[in-house]
Amino acid sequence: MKELTYRRAGDYLIPDLALDGTEELEETPLGRYGLLRETFLEEHHHGRYTSMLLTGRLYPHLREIDRQAQEQVDQMVAGLMRQNGVDEAMKARDQMGWVQAVNRFTAQAEEQVLAEIVYK
Repeated sequence: MKELTYRRAGDYLIPDLALDGTEELEETPLGRYGLLRETFLEEHHHGRYTSMLLTGRLYPHLREIDRQAQEQVDQMVAGLMRQNGVDEAMKARDQMGWVQAVNRFTAQAEEQVLAEIVYK
């Protein structure tokens, strides 16, 4: 068992308490999908959110959801670009058309990922 340490705050000694694995939490902020998942759990599944928060499972869960969602969006956008012939050649000859196509594919992928992963 670790020895309890304290830090001084004015005239008070405050114990240095932290959940296991919090060093990782401070180094890597949550991404967009992790934040959306956190808000969803907090608003629609408050008991589950609180339980996960108190047991230290919430932030690992949010990081995993964020990672999965981002990977899925990236894969889907790349696949849609291949299927529709949106490539570097199109980017060179019609930049605005390329940007519109990529934005459309990203919106499609995000809509599906939000429904299947984040808001499930």
